[in-house]
Amino acid sequence: MKLHTLKPAEGSTKSSKRIGRGQGSGRGGTSTRGHNGAQSRSGYSRKIGFEGGQMPLQRRVPKFGFRSPNRIEYRVLNLDAIEQLVTKTNAKDIDLSLLIENGLASKNDIVKILGRGELKAKVNIKVHAFSSSATKAIEAAGGIATTL
Repeated sequence: MKLHTLKPAEGSTKSSKRIGRGQGSGRGGTSTRGHNGAQSRSGYSRKIGFEGGQMPLQRRVPKFGFRSPNRIEYRVLNLDAIEQLVTKTNAKDIDLSLLIENGLASKNDIVKILGRGELKAKVNIKVHAFSSSATKAIEAAGGIATTL
């Protein structure tokens, strides 16, 4: 076997349709584009979302809602998740690195602690934000809630 003798297996490749090469080819004349109209012209491209003149989906479906471009999306953790973390790791101080190690947050998350559940352990927590109920519960347990 030599490199210059290599070719694809028999029947594995097809030759492309040769369009617009005269009437005798069977694909001359209109070159498979039908008769007149925009689609027969060169340079024609259909608009994105065009559905043949039918009312397009993005115009049929009603618009609703609003999302502020300046919103801050928090990774929220409740006190019950913090309590589980403390029982699992026996940590006295909880910060972002500990949350990331235990899979409760990822490195680009902005973390907020919310007040669902009970916190029995005395813990010092350093994250980006706290709800007022979470701050009260942490301080009632003897811990410190520090905002980054």
